[in-house]
Amino acid sequence: MMKQEARNSEEIYYSIALTRMTGFSADIALRLYQAMGSSQAVYEHRNEIGDAVADATPRLREAMRNWDDALRRAAAEMEFIEKSGILALTMQDDDYPQRLRECPDAPIILYYKGVADLNQRYILNMVGTRHCTTYGQDLVRRFVSDLRQLCPQVLIVSGLAYGIDVCAHRNALERGYETVGVLAHGLDQIYPSAHRPVAVEMVKHGGLLTEYMSQTQPLANNFRQRNRIVAGISDATILVESAFKGGGLITCRVAQEYGRDVFAFPGAVGMPFSEGCNHLIRNNTAALITSARDFVEVMGWPTTQQQAEAVERQLFPELSAEEEQVVSLLKQTNDLQLNIISVKTNLPMGKLTALLFQLEMKGVVKPLAGGTYHLMA
Repeated sequence: MMKQEARNSEEIYYSIALTRMTGFSADIALRLYQAMGSSQAVYEHRNEIGDAVADATPRLREAMRNWDDALRRAAAEMEFIEKSGILALTMQDDDYPQRLRECPDAPIILYYKGVADLNQRYILNMVGTRHCTTYGQDLVRRFVSDLRQLCPQVLIVSGLAYGIDVCAHRNALERGYETVGVLAHGLDQIYPSAHRPVAVEMVKHGGLLTEYMSQTQPLANNFRQRNRIVAGISDATILVESAFKGGGLITCRVAQEYGRDVFAFPGAVGMPFSEGCNHLIRNNTAALITSARDFVEVMGWPTTQQQAEAVERQLFPELSAEEEQVVSLLKQTNDLQLNIISVKTNLPMGKLTALLFQLEMKGVVKPLAGGTYHLMA
């Protein structure tokens, strides 16, 4: 994890204060940030907000004039994150989640404790009911296990809540995946407290992420707000089990608004915690999946096998049909003499000599003593 000293402490300071000034309204804070170019610039031009944001209300203009309380709170928060080993990520930081940065209501600052790369190449989130059944747990277990075999490098995100969330985190850890939990409160606490042991492991093998400063309580609206981060940080959202109404459905809706892929596992007709998934599938707002392979194929993520084949193709680039014939023979029995290669491929000696010279130039074969040719590994 990058040390905070390398960061722009002034921008962190003013980003914390700006978040406080706008009452944690991410869209307002982001509009001001984008209009001015930085949180520090918003502060420096706090008396000219109307010039930068044409539709700024008189109430907003007036509210932005006095930053004293917000700056005091920002100073205290900076002391807390320094003592706690927390990384503050502003929108100017390269480590800020790039996928989230594209969203219209992205937080201007995030607090992070962990080791996972928040810009990993492949990121998905798994969400669902807090009252998951054995069926839902089995779906998560099998999906994560199979995905690990297909795509070893994936970051799994969820919300550390009861049910599907913590099931996804635990299975990710058990299978050797990094996993990040997005919290609805500050990093000075863990909610629910029963998940503290798994949270401790996640910091070592993933991370904990939040937009909320310390002393922020896990209020109901905070959970709804954090769902947009779960959706925005990911390439895709997977709904495992959900009632007809639930937080997982909010994450799916936000993911759709962000233009991200949404998937759902079907459930038995009439089962309460399958209604949400079946409803999304029926209305074509989520793609039906039954396995990790379904998901990988739709996403177009390369599997371990495909990556190995790609590497092999790179080792033997742009080979003609006759060159492929020679290579195939040497794959079966390496280090063959020229006359044996000629007999087994039925290629004339003169033509074969030219082919082997071209393969040597391409770094595919190497001539050895006694007219023998070796296929490079």
